[in-house]
Amino acid sequence: MMLLLRFTETRRVWITRVAALAFLIGLAGAAQAITFDEVRRSHQPSETLLLDRHGELLQRVRTDLTVRRGPWIPLNSVSPSLRTALVLSEDKRFYEHSGVDWRAVSSAAWANLWNTRTRGASTLTMQLAGLLDEDLRLGGSRNLRQKIGQAVMATRLESSWRKDQVLEAYLNLVPFRGELVGIDALSRTLFDKASHGLNESEAALAAALVRAPNARPPAVAARACGVLKAMRGAREKTDCLALEMQAEIMLSRRAYAASEGIAPHLSRRLLANAKNGDASEKPAAPGKAPELSLRSTLDARIQRVALESLVQHVKEMRGRNVEDGAVVVLDNASGEVLAWVGSTGSLSAAAEVDGVLAQRQPGSTLKPFLYAQAIAERRLTAASLLDDSPAYLPTTSGLYIPQNYDRQFKGWVSARTALASSLNVPAVRTLVMVSPAAFARQLGALGIALGQPGYYYGYSLALGSAEVSLLQLTNAYRTMANGGRYSPVAYQPRLPSARPVEFTPALDPAASFVISDILSDGNARARTFGTDSILATRFWTAVKTGTSKDMRDNWAVGYSQRYTIGVWIGNASGKAMWDVSGTSGAAPVWAALMRELHARTPSTAPRAPAGVVKTAVSFGEQLEAARSEWFLAGTEQPLFAVSTAPSVADSKARANASNDGRAAVPSRILSPANGTILALDPDIPPARQRLTLLADAGTNSASSLRWFIGTREIGRGLRAQWLPWPGRHKVQLRDAKGEVQDELSVEVRGAGVKAAVAKR
Repeated sequence: MMLLLRFTETRRVWITRVAALAFLIGLAGAAQAITFDEVRRSHQPSETLLLDRHGELLQRVRTDLTVRRGPWIPLNSVSPSLRTALVLSEDKRFYEHSGVDWRAVSSAAWANLWNTRTRGASTLTMQLAGLLDEDLRLGGSRNLRQKIGQAVMATRLESSWRKDQVLEAYLNLVPFRGELVGIDALSRTLFDKASHGLNESEAALAAALVRAPNARPPAVAARACGVLKAMRGAREKTDCLALEMQAEIMLSRRAYAASEGIAPHLSRRLLANAKNGDASEKPAAPGKAPELSLRSTLDARIQRVALESLVQHVKEMRGRNVEDGAVVVLDNASGEVLAWVGSTGSLSAAAEVDGVLAQRQPGSTLKPFLYAQAIAERRLTAASLLDDSPAYLPTTSGLYIPQNYDRQFKGWVSARTALASSLNVPAVRTLVMVSPAAFARQLGALGIALGQPGYYYGYSLALGSAEVSLLQLTNAYRTMANGGRYSPVAYQPRLPSARPVEFTPALDPAASFVISDILSDGNARARTFGTDSILATRFWTAVKTGTSKDMRDNWAVGYSQRYTIGVWIGNASGKAMWDVSGTSGAAPVWAALMRELHARTPSTAPRAPAGVVKTAVSFGEQLEAARSEWFLAGTEQPLFAVSTAPSVADSKARANASNDGRAAVPSRILSPANGTILALDPDIPPARQRLTLLADAGTNSASSLRWFIGTREIGRGLRAQWLPWPGRHKVQLRDAKGEVQDELSVEVRGAGVKAAVAKR
């Protein structure tokens, strides 16, 4: 009797509840529901997309750290297997009901009556209602009020939505596992593929995660096995053990990187700009939600080639202690950045450091601007002779003694040869003419803002002792390519209403033309780089390499008629590379990019601007071969020679000595100067730190001269090489009789030099 009463009472309660639910749903039929288009438009991915100039995707950057949600995926871009698996797993009568599955509701009520556990009555549409309205989202316990609310909203949705819209919205909003929300995030994270590529097994596993998103792999595999059997029916045997192994592998994967693609560094820069309101919203295609996107000036093809060329070359150089690099490609006319590669990615221990913007020493790559300034100021011509011999320049901290890369000197060379062959001493002599302060101002006009005034760097500024970024340096070369006209770079597309690119004069156009001609002259660079250099191209280009102190940075920057390319190779940590030269470091990447960009695009030499003339020149003592040379109008001359005439005083002294023998001219030391302070560099092998001693014989025989350091003879003749060691030393020049002709004092500093050196 008691059992019968309990049954009657429970049945009355459930009949009342079901009747109330049906009544509420009936009332909801006429209520206005949220539209599918509103849901789609409100969808916000957790990442921002960086697009190239043509709209091609370059980079995905995580901007919402609370969830991992991809872009809205249209239903026709979802695997048919997944659609089938989801319906079979969650709502078998999805295409039969109108939001509420009354058969499932009655079954659930009857089961509840007998305390029997069974599948819930929630349809896909009801679950979607819970995803759309947080108040209707079920927690750990079932709530009748929320169930009724879901049913009401589900009826509203299906009164205005099509079934395919319900399924599409559900797939994009349903949480799967952990932070993963929506089918795009699930597919790319756990299956490493797009959602349209999921096969039957993967679809079954994905559907299984809806019911138990955080279950262990065996539980997920067991449910997926049931789904897969339902999908296949009796036509094919299902291997549940293989499915469990697949689940283990799938669920062991971690979420993909916060930023994935081929342009991470520029993405971060554009995102920073977007915070100031510069982001753009990509218009929604039919059936797709709008996405937050950042349009850039990059060209995906050029970006890809630049990255691949850099990574491949750095891989080949790993044996030389090289792990980082950067590349930037500029369009000469517009200044738009076509490629921005900030690092070598996984090859680098500091992949987040942007090598395009990092401040590094540019080495010899500043020399073209120095020579251009000297030519523009009419201090030099391309044919002027410069002395590539030991130089001792007094500074406030002692003597500055520049050296060439190969520790050798070429003697008298033309400015063309000195620049193209990257000789250091002539460049320093040129800076003496121009002055460091004036050169620093010239660099500033080219967009290279130095951290300190010119006098801070002194004469070493000619050899790149300041720090610059690859972007600044490359744009300065682009200024040269444009005839001395400067404009800033651009990495965001210009609006159609924007004004044309405005250029400002930064360098004399005639001098720029002469320097471009020198940098394109393979014969002029042959003394250092040989005649078959990698810098030589089949089309017109102008290029300069550079290496900073201790091989910490290597550069190749140059331009064609249309493009300017800058490449940096080194280590973000500042570690020195091993045996890396101008042609083995950055140059191969520069050359490969130039060849790719000009595979179908010609590049011809620029036309000579007004104020430039070409004249045949020859050189005295056959210092260089006769040639035709470019000059600024008014500076041309046919012959360049070194004056070897003695001074008037020396002529008189020698004449007197030859007449009566009483006024002999003593020999004297020309170099170094008295009081010279030498600082030995512990990073340079001691054997390469030799000091050249020079003398004037006077009326003595050159062969009779003897060089002494203290009491030790170190050489004979007008020139001697001395391997200095720390301490204060007296340098003497003696004749054959041992009489001192001249003497001076020098001090050698260098605590890092081994004591064994002093014994040599």
